[in-house]
Amino acid sequence: MSTGKVVLGVIAGAATGALLGVLLAPAKGTVTRRTIMRKGERQVDDLVHKFNEFIDSITDKFDKVKQEAVDLAEEAMNNAEEVEKEVKAAAAKK
Repeated sequence: MSTGKVVLGVIAGAATGALLGVLLAPAKGTVTRRTIMRKGERQVDDLVHKFNEFIDSITDKFDKVKQEAVDLAEEAMNNAEEVEKEVKAAAAKK
């Protein structure tokens, strides 16, 4: 599932919950608005937390791939140097 769909689902769920809270609220308007505000803030905090976890995950994966690329490049350079030495040694024998 794509991140965009998850974010859209979270926002839609929060909006639906807030709307139902207003429509079905037995409390005074000020209390209801305060409750909705708190729930909204919690939803935003949760969303920010999940987004930060997602970014950290992507960053970790990127760092791993980057390190693997560096390792591969170093291995290729070492192999190229070995082949060059072998070619020079073979040419010197002729």
